[in-house]
Amino acid sequence: MKKLIITVAQTGSVPTREKNPYAPLTPQEIVKDICDCYERGAAITHIHARDENLQPSQDPKHFKAILDLLDETDCPIIRQLTTSGRIFKTFDTRAQVLTLKPQSASLTTGSVNFANFIYENEPALIEYLAEIMFKNNIKPELEIFDTGMIQNALALKKKGLLKEPLQFNFVMGIKGAMTATPKNLLHCVEMLPPDSVWQVSVVGPAHVQMSTIAIAMGGNVRVGLEDNLQYSPGVLATNVMLVERITAIAKACGRDIATPDEAREILGLS
Repeated sequence: MKKLIITVAQTGSVPTREKNPYAPLTPQEIVKDICDCYERGAAITHIHARDENLQPSQDPKHFKAILDLLDETDCPIIRQLTTSGRIFKTFDTRAQVLTLKPQSASLTTGSVNFANFIYENEPALIEYLAEIMFKNNIKPELEIFDTGMIQNALALKKKGLLKEPLQFNFVMGIKGAMTATPKNLLHCVEMLPPDSVWQVSVVGPAHVQMSTIAIAMGGNVRVGLEDNLQYSPGVLATNVMLVERITAIAKACGRDIATPDEAREILGLS
């Protein structure tokens, strides 16, 4: 069984000081948190940025501020930038962070109803982002909210826009999207091409149980305040706490933790 790749999503676009005072929001806070999580076992950081008012931003200058500070550290963690459409809608706004040419970026391969809005990813946008990533040798993390998105991803591969091994992130537990159950996870995994790399990103109370199942199945895990603001009911989380819990579970399951260099090899990153 391959080593476990732990991804940490530091902040996302939802956390605020009011919801969780431990959420890192400034570039300095985000970079310190990334380094602390790397020291506990994280191999990939999934990066969202905030502007001067701590509001979500897709402006490359705000991502660059984080990346520049990371460059000043000796942290070798893989940097994965978001192309999220939760707030930002236009093609160019979604794609502009790719001008920074990160090693990895998220790519959601379909639209989905959340609790009170549509997370819209039309086919032309998906292909537009995939083409930019392919041309710039950026590894897409294929974010999957339902099984139809797996088929959309495989269609991109058939068009020659994805390089193997494919990397899938099964986002489970969001209201309106795929529920976090072992049966759903097994079904998703069974749909993947051989040698695919996959992980779970579970929102809500099933996070620990489903992450443990993924670890036992040979999959990988994403944690972080983007997905879960609480460690347990009534207990606010920190990213370090969430990473440490997964490393402890992995140790109990007999899975070794991948370093960033080992994760690069598993993912086929140059």
